[in-house]
Amino acid sequence: MKESREGTKSDRVAKSPSVGSLPLILDIEDFKGDFSFDALFGNLVNELLPSFQDEEIDSLEGHGNFGGNDALPNGHMRVPSDVPKSAQGVSTPLFPEVDALLSLFKDSCKELVDLRHQVDGKLYNLKKEVSAQDSKHRKTLSELEKGVDGLFESFARLDSRISSVGQTAAKIGDHLQSADSQRETASQTIELIKYLVEFNGSPGDLMELSPLFSDDSRVAEAAAVAQKLRAFAEEDIGRQGIAVSSVVGNATASRGLEVAVANLQDYCNELENRLLARFDAASQKRELSTMAECAKILSQFNRGTSAMQHYVATRPMFIDVEVMNSDTRLVLGDQGSQTSPNDVSRGLSSLYKEITDIVRKEAATIMAVFPSPNDVMAILVQRVLEQRVTALLDKLLVKPSLVNIPPVEQGGLLLYLRMLAVAYEKTQEVARELRAVGCGDLDVEGLTESLFLAHIDEYPEHEQASLKQLYQAKMEELRAESPQQIDSTGSIGRSKGAAIASSHQQISVTVVTEFVRWNEEAISRCTLFSSQPATLATNVKAVFTCLLDQVGQYITEGLERARESLNEAAALRERFVLGTIVSRRVAAAAASAAEAAAAAGESSFRSFMVAVQRCASSVAIVQQYFANSISRLLLPVDGAHAASCEEMATAMSSAEAVAYKGLQQCIETVMAEVERLLSAEQKATDYRSPDDGIVPDHRPTNACTRVVAYLSRVLESAFTALEGLNKQAFLTELGNRLHKGLLNHWQKFTFNPSGGLRLKRDITEYGEFVRSFNAPTVDEKFELLGIMANVFIVAPESLSTMCEGTPSIRKDAQRFIQLRDDYKSAKLASRLSSLWSGSS
Repeated sequence: MKESREGTKSDRVAKSPSVGSLPLILDIEDFKGDFSFDALFGNLVNELLPSFQDEEIDSLEGHGNFGGNDALPNGHMRVPSDVPKSAQGVSTPLFPEVDALLSLFKDSCKELVDLRHQVDGKLYNLKKEVSAQDSKHRKTLSELEKGVDGLFESFARLDSRISSVGQTAAKIGDHLQSADSQRETASQTIELIKYLVEFNGSPGDLMELSPLFSDDSRVAEAAAVAQKLRAFAEEDIGRQGIAVSSVVGNATASRGLEVAVANLQDYCNELENRLLARFDAASQKRELSTMAECAKILSQFNRGTSAMQHYVATRPMFIDVEVMNSDTRLVLGDQGSQTSPNDVSRGLSSLYKEITDIVRKEAATIMAVFPSPNDVMAILVQRVLEQRVTALLDKLLVKPSLVNIPPVEQGGLLLYLRMLAVAYEKTQEVARELRAVGCGDLDVEGLTESLFLAHIDEYPEHEQASLKQLYQAKMEELRAESPQQIDSTGSIGRSKGAAIASSHQQISVTVVTEFVRWNEEAISRCTLFSSQPATLATNVKAVFTCLLDQVGQYITEGLERARESLNEAAALRERFVLGTIVSRRVAAAAASAAEAAAAAGESSFRSFMVAVQRCASSVAIVQQYFANSISRLLLPVDGAHAASCEEMATAMSSAEAVAYKGLQQCIETVMAEVERLLSAEQKATDYRSPDDGIVPDHRPTNACTRVVAYLSRVLESAFTALEGLNKQAFLTELGNRLHKGLLNHWQKFTFNPSGGLRLKRDITEYGEFVRSFNAPTVDEKFELLGIMANVFIVAPESLSTMCEGTPSIRKDAQRFIQLRDDYKSAKLASRLSSLWSGSS
């Protein structure tokens, strides 16, 4: 349609002789749909533009020298400035259709304005029409809403009516169902009364019963009816027995029901026995369906307890004596042979695995047969534990008497405890396995605990008694080994002093480690038997106290034996102390004996140091064991940890006291030998050399060399054995005693300047040795000794200056100055009197 209209307009333009007078026809339809201004414009000017386009092409070809910018917007060509105006006036317009196009455009604008007015009028009419239709629509909607509200009210009334009718119908249905139920109950009651009358005959007369009670195919129904009759009759008898009535009819009824109850009981017993017999026959043939049928019927008799117990009791493992004997042989071996805990453990594992497999097989049968399999499994597992396992445990665990303890050669209490632990652990394992297989509501763990209750109640006493027995046996073993060691260590040429030290048994860390191993094993049993933390802490504390007693007693006795060596060596020294006037032969013998006593002292010193070292190692082992294994078990109980620490300190205090006394004796032994060496080796000429111009000897004296060599040799064991504060205290005390002993020793000699130099050399030697003690107070004392030795070296007139310059030696300087060989000749007493009076 659009194309036809455009064609019509083109024809009209072409036919008109004058473009300006052309009546344009623009339709509103031209602006609907996919409107294109370019198309509209083209349709208007297509009749004029083709001729213009042809003329423009020809003029461009004829005037190719004109630039593209010579054309004016109105269609005329721009004339160059050098062309005369006359020539410009006669030029023909290049676009003569411009005027026609302008007229065409004006007419088009007028028609477009008219069209706009038409469109506006139509839009106004449409708005009025839409407004009227909208008002009408709103009115219609309002009426519809009122109608819908009425409809909803009608539906609500209808729903309420339907609900009321439904409730009425439900009530009618309930009444009908109740009436039907009452009818059925009445019918059943009539039947039950008829059956009750049959059972109300003479006592024991069960011959004239209904076919229901003799038909094997209706056994389940007969059992249900019989149980109902029994329940009713017994309930009625109970009411009649409670009520006090003198009515004869009631008494008669009561007697009649008693006859019925007796007959029903006999019938139920006979029926139950018949079903059990059928159940046994089916069980032997493995007819599970028949067994399940009988078990279902028997469940009506006392909830099937008799059937469950009967089934469990007829299992071969409960009635075959050979099974019990086989269990004993498997676990305990042949009669008369000593069975080890490891053998018992393997035997119990095999036996319990066999029992678990049997119970698992029985569980499959029980699940297929019984309507309440969990109850049957509970009875089965309980029977296994109470009969088969208990019978074995009674033979395996024979509780020993604490009055007459079995000897260690036969295993002692330890064998019983190990057997108990193995049996308890393995039985707990099989209990868990049986729980996994299935045992209903049975508390299998609690039942297992009850099997060992008699043993576990007295377990702590047996454990402590066992540890004491092991300790006593070990001590007897060590005492038996001691004489053999003495015989084997004695040799020709060995000194008597060395033999004294070796005659006493030394402390052994291996033995203490064995004590700890015993205790560790006992603690593992405590953990196994004690389920409650408080009970465990109590038992652990008691067992650990046994270890403290054992270790404390052992190391204390070992230190006492080592002290005995020191005492014997001291006795040897005192035995050979001679008077001042003896013969040369006696003196030689005494000197030889003194050498033996010195060797005994040195050997006993080393022996005691070894004992102290091993004692410290033993205590460290116990402390480490306590920290690693004991302390965490005591924490759940308040105060248990602190109490054990206090007990450990108390147990070791006796050993510490003996060690302290022994170390004091060691110092006495060392100092005794030092004094002997000084007395034997120190000569008067060592410190009073003749002043004849000979070069003085700057080497230490022979006595000093011997003493230092002895101290270096004997204290080597002390440096190794002692540690920490113990070592520091011992060496400090020894250094002080050595300082004091040397002062007393030098008080016996007279010194000249040359001897003073040699004394200073000795002091230097002693000082260098004691420096290894790492005792500052001792080092300071020997440094002061070196300074004080100068009182023998300086000239008499310089003594006063030296003493005044060194106030720290003034106290001892007075005694040493008196040892100068020129003390009297130089009249030093009068010279220094003012110094001594000033210091006092």
